[in-house]
Amino acid sequence: MRLSRMTDRRSLPVVSEREAPARRRLPPWLKRPLPTREMLDTRRLINGLSLNTVCVEARCPNLTECWSRGTATFMILGDRCTRRCGFCAVSTQRPEPPEPDEPERMAEAAAHLNLRHVVITSVARDDLPDEGAGHFARCIRATRERLPEATIEVLVPDFHGRENLIRIVTDARPEVYNHNIETVRRLQKKARPAARYERSLGVLATVKRIAPRLRTKSGLMLGLGESWDEIVQTLKDLRAHDCDMLTVGQYLRPGSKYLPVERYVPPDEFDRVGQVARELGFAAVASGPFVRSSYFAETLFADTDA
Repeated sequence: MRLSRMTDRRSLPVVSEREAPARRRLPPWLKRPLPTREMLDTRRLINGLSLNTVCVEARCPNLTECWSRGTATFMILGDRCTRRCGFCAVSTQRPEPPEPDEPERMAEAAAHLNLRHVVITSVARDDLPDEGAGHFARCIRATRERLPEATIEVLVPDFHGRENLIRIVTDARPEVYNHNIETVRRLQKKARPAARYERSLGVLATVKRIAPRLRTKSGLMLGLGESWDEIVQTLKDLRAHDCDMLTVGQYLRPGSKYLPVERYVPPDEFDRVGQVARELGFAAVASGPFVRSSYFAETLFADTDA
């Protein structure tokens, strides 16, 4: 298969945090909308039920837009992570024990928002014997009980590739099993030192082997210094491990202590990445500067049936 090719990196326009002033403006394509009343209503609901969302904890730039649409991505198992990734704003601390009533509270919030597609993610919980897999399963089942017509997507840690833990989640029968590769092979150690590129690919392959009907999904960040060839190879690797759905977005530095942005990728380049991904056979692709794992997740899931 002949793939379209991006211009050589040396000729691409580079807008780097390393060279720019500290208070430099973002490129014009990275502007977001102002808060709305609907966004505040969603915030009150989330806060009232004492729930965490990845929208807040990871400082997602899409919070205003998504909460204004009355949707949010629930983050279970607390707001303290046992891993320290170079790109992620979630706090790395010793976590608190899981809250037994969290699945019911989360399901209540999903019902109040009348969600048709519920996205559930978590911090890494390497401190727990099952790394949080059982809690994921309880959240899926509680949501299914409150919203039997809704589809459910989980965005999970790698569970160290342990098939018995992956199976706990797949046995609860979500519609989408999402695990992010995050970046290209060369940058894995810098971006997420506790993870492994091959292990993440293996998670996706394991899901497909034990639950073939379940759709698998992964996400990739651009702007950390990856080359075009590395991007294409990552897409090929994901497809070789039976990944069905793909999200590709711009890495945005959440603070000064995190990895710098090496380049802001223009929208047309995201379009090219999306085109290549579709040529490689992904059933559904979202590629753009503000695309995140759960951004318009319902629409992307629907595309797999198109």
